[in-house]
Amino acid sequence: MTSTLELTSAPDPLDAPPLRWGILGAGGIARTFARQVPAHSSGRVVAVGSRDGARAAAFAEEHGIDRSHGGYDALLADEDVDAVYVATPHSEHRDHALLAVEAGKHVLVEKAFTRSAAEAREVFAAAEGRGVFVMEAMWTRFLPHVVAIRELVRSGAIGEVVALHADHGQRLDQDPAGRLLNPALAGGALLDLGVYPVSFAHDLLGTPDAVVAAGSLTETGVDGQETVLLQFGATTQAVCSSTLWVRTPGRAAISGTEGVIEIEGPFYGPTTFTVTRGDEQVTVRPRHEGGFQYEAAEVARCVADGRAQSGTMSWDDTVAVMETMDEVRRQLGVVYPGE
Repeated sequence: MTSTLELTSAPDPLDAPPLRWGILGAGGIARTFARQVPAHSSGRVVAVGSRDGARAAAFAEEHGIDRSHGGYDALLADEDVDAVYVATPHSEHRDHALLAVEAGKHVLVEKAFTRSAAEAREVFAAAEGRGVFVMEAMWTRFLPHVVAIRELVRSGAIGEVVALHADHGQRLDQDPAGRLLNPALAGGALLDLGVYPVSFAHDLLGTPDAVVAAGSLTETGVDGQETVLLQFGATTQAVCSSTLWVRTPGRAAISGTEGVIEIEGPFYGPTTFTVTRGDEQVTVRPRHEGGFQYEAAEVARCVADGRAQSGTMSWDDTVAVMETMDEVRRQLGVVYPGE
């Protein structure tokens, strides 16, 4: 099978044009970005901004960043910053993305892109008016194993896809005051964890024709767990599950009429996958470190080419995923303050 299985390779992040990054927010996900992008791509992180100046200064020192700013306006006014990575809680994504767009910066917004599809449309409309690049930081779509799997599915290597299963569960409910349980911060399993399997299904299968969700809420009113059934046409279904109450295997599988692709957990991060067709089986182990450098390199390529959006994670893609999650929240009864 190894002689007949053609795999598509992800572009090397080191070959992307250089881009100077500013990070808006100094939390855990920002730390991962600050480590991986300069280590594995041509991009540099030149500034970080936080409402807490001391926190920004400590972050900059920790990661060898040139400058820190005590406030987002100062970061966005920094002329050495080409693009901004928004790494604040979900509840703030819309406002912070709009600030960056208005400042004329290209923007990469951490997933989930916003709280809702309506907010996502606002950001994209502003970006179109300002003439800047904006993309959701769904890093999974740019990882080597997903690049290869996407093309295998599209080329018909496993026939017509009939079923997709993906799950993402982490034990993240320990802190009652933490952002994952706080409705004001758009907490819950779906926007933080469930977005991965939902976006993965959208990536490989397109926009679903129907969405059916079942789940349970936490005492604070956000979703603690859900299973989402997505229907595509007459015969294709995806089952996407997420929970913040337990750690799950985090695996994914795509089953077609001619074979199956099984992805080791966590499927949404750098990992291996196995393709089985009849009696033939091959395991693919892409070699790479880090992970965030791939999405950052995509931004750099698009900006250099003068594009406003990525073909791999387009504005329509993000809005479609947000619409699916809006419907899931509607069925579960999850409403955020101000909606």
